[in-house]
Amino acid sequence: MTTALLEARDLSVHKGLRQLLKDVTLCVEPGDLWQLAGGNGIGKTSLLRSFARLASIEVYGDLSRCDDVLYVGHSAALKGAMTPRQNLKYHPSGLCTPTDTEIDEALAAVGLAGYENALTARLSAGQKRRVALARLFLPSGRLWLLDEPFTALDVAGVAVLEQRFTAHAQAGGAVVFTSHQSTDLGDLLSVLDLEQFRGD
Repeated sequence: MTTALLEARDLSVHKGLRQLLKDVTLCVEPGDLWQLAGGNGIGKTSLLRSFARLASIEVYGDLSRCDDVLYVGHSAALKGAMTPRQNLKYHPSGLCTPTDTEIDEALAAVGLAGYENALTARLSAGQKRRVALARLFLPSGRLWLLDEPFTALDVAGVAVLEQRFTAHAQAGGAVVFTSHQSTDLGDLLSVLDLEQFRGD
């Protein structure tokens, strides 16, 4: 019997006096790719942060998930005074401390070979996003929770990320992500339309 990596049942998400979402039900199993879809302000990020247990909001209902989780938020969460290599080594979003070789290979995978020791502050928005997403090419959790991962990426960067999602799922991991963009993940992708769970 397959053990779910994340399971939400009748989950309601509140922010202050506002109920963003109600009765959300989702089961994420190994091999799954889930996109959280819906209009601006519906609560995609809040729901994803509640899955990561990071949200400073009220969450009601049943939520369980594995501990083997990597969360990458919409913000790149990088320090401009550090290099890409330093940002990836010391950022607390992973489950281990990668080696310099692993980091350099991850940066090369997202098209940033040669930028290992550049100041992150001098990189473009797209390059900074690639540094953040290089975490997906390092040893990491089975369950990935990603907020707008395709933001600021060019066509080639999107294709690299889609291939990485597919490889992670085929290796027994799972990905839950928010996105306003259409993706080319084929039959592997399931979409949870949050409009059906809109709060009062």
